[in-house]
Amino acid sequence: MESAREWIKCDESAKSLMDRVSMERPSLLLPPPLHRAPLCAGNVVEIVGPSPSAKSYILLQAAINCILPKEWNGIHYGGLERLVMYFDLDCRFDVSYLSQSLKRRIVRAQGPDSHSLVEQDTHLDEVLFLACLKRFLYIRCYNSLEFLAALKTIRPQLQTESEGHGIGVHFLMFDSISAYYWIDRAYKPLSSAISNRKPFSLQSITEAVVQELRQLLQFHPMLVLATKPALLGLEFSACHITRKQSSSPSATGMLPLSRGAERFLYREYMPSAWQVILFLVDIA
Repeated sequence: MESAREWIKCDESAKSLMDRVSMERPSLLLPPPLHRAPLCAGNVVEIVGPSPSAKSYILLQAAINCILPKEWNGIHYGGLERLVMYFDLDCRFDVSYLSQSLKRRIVRAQGPDSHSLVEQDTHLDEVLFLACLKRFLYIRCYNSLEFLAALKTIRPQLQTESEGHGIGVHFLMFDSISAYYWIDRAYKPLSSAISNRKPFSLQSITEAVVQELRQLLQFHPMLVLATKPALLGLEFSACHITRKQSSSPSATGMLPLSRGAERFLYREYMPSAWQVILFLVDIA
């Protein structure tokens, strides 16, 4: 009995317990429809929809929410003031759209009087605008090997950027994760007898990407957002059908966005190595 009392005896205060186990979890400030999902750092979210369905728009709006400060010179902007790392995999990133959208958000927060682009340039706080753009880290890749190489070497860059800005990377974005799917699928690997290395293929490159991504998230917890165009069809993966049968997003990883979303069922085409790490979001 005495040993039991010793075992349950308090040896630390509640405050010290919370200091030991608690971890800061800042708001994600995700735009609709992602704001409805129970997401946190470490999740990998795939935004799926037919083209065009505003998938890249959702990424950029989330990025703007992240790079804007919460407050600047007494004006409330409602941002996170964190870093965003954006991988442009399909080489279609529109920097002018990001610039104009960021300017509109800044001017809108400053007051309702400025609407035209000329007025925006007049009232825009250039120091704030440049500070926000510096938090947007952009990487362009032209093939899957460049993408894999970037993931393998990105950890020191994340550390350097975080130390230089005094803040961490909050979002890691891939637009679009399936950009090299057809090229890698059509690639004819050389005979394995020529080299002891694992032959290059869609499956092997996807497994390597997932492995690097998991290792990266262990050292730098971030929310990963990846877009993927949908291939509409009558065939569906067993994983997708199972997810559709449940209405609980936390249990299945599927977030239905509207009543009409069921009309946009698609055929899954990414390798299973990528599918198993996902929290899937359909864009109707």
